Amino acid sequence: MKVLVNLLLLFSISLAFPSLKELEKENQKLSPSELNKTVKDNLKTELKYLNLFMQGYEQIKQNYVVDKPAKELFENALRGMLQKLDPYSTLFTPQELKDFTEDTEGEFGGLGIEITKAKGGGILVITPLEGTPAWKAGIQPGDIIVKVNNVTLGPDITVMKAVHLMRGKPGTKVTIWIKRKGWEKPKPFTLTRAVIKVKSVKYKVLNTKYGKIGYIKVTQFQESTPKEFKKAILDLVNNKHVKGLIIDMRFNPGGLLSSAVSMVDMFVPKNKVVLKIKGKNEYEVYKSTHKPIIPKDIPVVVLVNQATASAAEIFTGNLKDYKLATIVGEKTFGKGCVQNIFPLPYGYAVKLTTAYYYLPKGECIQGRGIKPDIEVKLSKKDKEFLKKLSEEEKKHPEKILEYKKQRENYIDNQLKTAIEVIGKKLKEEGKLE
Repeated sequence: MKVLVNLLLLFSISLAFPSLKELEKENQKLSPSELNKTVKDNLKTELKYLNLFMQGYEQIKQNYVVDKPAKELFENALRGMLQKLDPYSTLFTPQELKDFTEDTEGEFGGLGIEITKAKGGGILVITPLEGTPAWKAGIQPGDIIVKVNNVTLGPDITVMKAVHLMRGKPGTKVTIWIKRKGWEKPKPFTLTRAVIKVKSVKYKVLNTKYGKIGYIKVTQFQESTPKEFKKAILDLVNNKHVKGLIIDMRFNPGGLLSSAVSMVDMFVPKNKVVLKIKGKNEYEVYKSTHKPIIPKDIPVVVLVNQATASAAEIFTGNLKDYKLATIVGEKTFGKGCVQNIFPLPYGYAVKLTTAYYYLPKGECIQGRGIKPDIEVKLSKKDKEFLKKLSEEEKKHPEKILEYKKQRENYIDNQLKTAIEVIGKKLKEEGKLE
């Protein structure tokens, strides 16, 4: 029980001081006696439930059918507490924090392959990225990775687990075992990890009956995204001489707030409010700081769907509020809250919701989403095509890159509408011959 008492004392000390500071801030108008009573009542309640928690922990350690390590029990307790707050607050283990940082920075030591789960076990290679170790070694679309070093990738393997095994410090080696159609048995490939730069922006020119229209797909908001996005816009406008722009934010889950603000800055006039953030301990206003790089005479359409969220909604909402683009597609996800990372001892961290954000017109879209100017759903034909393509990928994994190109080049109902919107605007402005 001595250990239990010491733990309880440590917990009570660590929580008492932040609570006191917070109470002093929130109750400045209370008299000294009222404030003192409030602090004591709050501390008494915290001690009561810390005692309850530790008693429950002690019962698990003493009486649960199998022994569980303290690390697992406390991690699960923290996860449960955070997950009950909202869907976005969570605990990061040291490895998870490292992976999260790598994903947002868009740069890591790896092999350079797009992967997904393979039917029946293993990891399916969608495509190697050009110039990467996997590409140089001859890894092909449709290959199945069945083993990484000494770890066999069975049916229960997750994509994230496979990623952990293949990523590592640049310059180090890793051996992957490949099963390929036509081979009798898997073969080993020993690759040297390298820094992999993940592109979050892809763009091309659509040749339509209205002329050239620029198409930009933004998959997420990383540190490098604004730079990639600006390069795409300038190339399309100045070199390709497009008559309009379609920015595809469908299935974009968000990412870095700073990147979204930087991209909005390319459209919104200087010194305009881009975003207001309001929370218990923070209030911040973001304003545009540069002149727009988009010519006023180029019509812009933003494509969205139910999976457009967070930073992607900040971008979309600004262009809608300032009437700088026509929003086409389906109502967005509705994530209007801000998370911050707070370090904990031993390499852990918590991602915690600390504020809500408000768009230029003052709207908080948390749980509400952004309604498009023109609501368009995928047609029955679109859904059938995508379903058939998915089925074909499973039957013929060796052709997965071919199917991927078919998907990327397919003009679905939402994209078709976006093209028509630009065509209509060009006609109204007399820019069509």
